[in-house]
Amino acid sequence: MSDQSLEETFTEFESLFAQTTSLVRVVLSGRRRNMQTPNERIDIRPVALKDGLAIQVSHSDGRQMTSKNYAPADAPFAQLLRAGYANVLLEHTQGSLALRITKKGEALVHRESTQREQDLSHDRTKSRLLDASDPFLVAVGISDAKGHVKPSKMDKYKQVEEFLRLLMPTLTSAISAGHIHKPSESNPLTIVDLGCGHAYLTFAAHQYLRSQGVAVKVIGIDVRGAARDRNNEIARQLGIERTIEFRAEEIADTTLKSADISIALHACDTATDDAIAWAVNGGAKLLLIAPCCHHDIQKQIDSAPEPWGALTKFGLMKERLGDLLTDSLRAQLLRIVGYRVEVIEFVGGEHTPRNLMIRAIKTDAKPDKLDIDRYLEITSQWGLTPALEKKLPTLNIR
Repeated sequence: MSDQSLEETFTEFESLFAQTTSLVRVVLSGRRRNMQTPNERIDIRPVALKDGLAIQVSHSDGRQMTSKNYAPADAPFAQLLRAGYANVLLEHTQGSLALRITKKGEALVHRESTQREQDLSHDRTKSRLLDASDPFLVAVGISDAKGHVKPSKMDKYKQVEEFLRLLMPTLTSAISAGHIHKPSESNPLTIVDLGCGHAYLTFAAHQYLRSQGVAVKVIGIDVRGAARDRNNEIARQLGIERTIEFRAEEIADTTLKSADISIALHACDTATDDAIAWAVNGGAKLLLIAPCCHHDIQKQIDSAPEPWGALTKFGLMKERLGDLLTDSLRAQLLRIVGYRVEVIEFVGGEHTPRNLMIRAIKTDAKPDKLDIDRYLEITSQWGLTPALEKKLPTLNIR
């Protein structure tokens, strides 16, 4: 945890932001407790225009990005810092700072010294965490034999990379706060990717964290035996089979009993609930879950309590409402069982419409009666029994 106050931390961020010759980018996301942000996510970067250097501020509504350029002195960075965002990432040529603001208003800052190049091109090109020519990307089929990302895999590549951009600072903050043990080769962090499929994220998390000096043991779980065999063979080819393995098992019935960190990228429908339930029941300390399609709750919305029938009469609106209810109730259940929870956008909507992430850290805080009451009231009004609730045997709230 930083010894600085939140305002002192803001001042440090403003000072680094003012150094436009070394600034790479800034990302603001998440929402502080009891505060409303103007947009889901803000991306800021310097760009070179005909008239000179400008600061490009882009915001997302969850589906597309809208950008505006400012003279460096006029960029509204100070205002945006204080606009209610819970997470701020600032990258510069000599490193990066990742800020997370707790619900108590405390500043948790993670610092890295990895050097980056400043790219001022107007066409947005982001510094990459994953080298496209890395052998694992070629092996899993994201890159071609020449080390270039395949056009058909570009969206998946960016999803995985943005997932990693959130994983590292979240993990470091959790270790600093004492929620997760400090890893070593004799006591590595265990990470499980639930519903790993082709294992793009599984291999990426292993390779990236290892490259950052984080000792990890990674396990990928997927029901398909062919996926297990393929992925274990790739691990052997890469010479990393001692620290990464794959199993062909149902998430709900996996023989793996526990892990420090659970991740899942687009596990379909209630497979996401299986992933969350397995993590909670096994005592996982950190969850990073990006849900996929939502059918369970949508099937249960036969009739809506008035006046909400005005929404559910339209199929498209009913579908989106089902999505919101599903992930909101998942987040609420996680809060009730002792996790600090955020629901954030982890990648731009142009790369996938399923761009929300549930990020949860186990704090063992006692459940707030208001959280329980809200959950029970929502499910009662709508006549819902979420799949996740049925998978948490120790919940005991009814």
